[in-house]
Amino acid sequence: MATLSSFRVLVVPGLYNSSPQHWQSRWQRLYPHFERVEQEHWDAPVLEVWSQRLQQQLRGSDQPTLAVAHSFGCLTTIHSALHDVPNLAGALLVAPADPDKFDVSAEVKGRLPVPAIVVGSLNDPWMESGRARQWAKTWGADYIDAGALGHINAESNLGDWLYGQSLLQRLVALSGESQQQAHKALPIATR
Repeated sequence: MATLSSFRVLVVPGLYNSSPQHWQSRWQRLYPHFERVEQEHWDAPVLEVWSQRLQQQLRGSDQPTLAVAHSFGCLTTIHSALHDVPNLAGALLVAPADPDKFDVSAEVKGRLPVPAIVVGSLNDPWMESGRARQWAKTWGADYIDAGALGHINAESNLGDWLYGQSLLQRLVALSGESQQQAHKALPIATR
């Protein structure tokens, strides 16, 4: 049975990074082994550039990795996943930004090759919940309606966001099952 310690966890923030009160930053304080994907220009969300940075960090370890992404960080994670990055085992995609707002819909359209959970909010100014649900279907991800939490960020006053942590545990289980199935599908000589 997979546990959180079975995975490397990369925190993938969105535009302007995540402030100290953002749930992503709080999770990093709770789980010091979580690593943040740092962008050179947090105020310039260029999908190819941000995705390349995530891919570089993924290549830095052979350990199966979970991405915990927010907003434009979700688009970064999806773009990377669709380009066959190594070691990505699953993605928690919280309050993804609407790809149309950044004119990147074509670059993030496709079914993800790893288990993923999209968490949307009924009153998210960056992506209407119906569109978030449609994109989750496009990506082959489970969709979770988190209620009216705005952009699910520091302004949402979530503290350590325990519900989000439970969703991360759910992703751990999904990713562990997916890895077991992939291992069973390998020919005996390659195991």
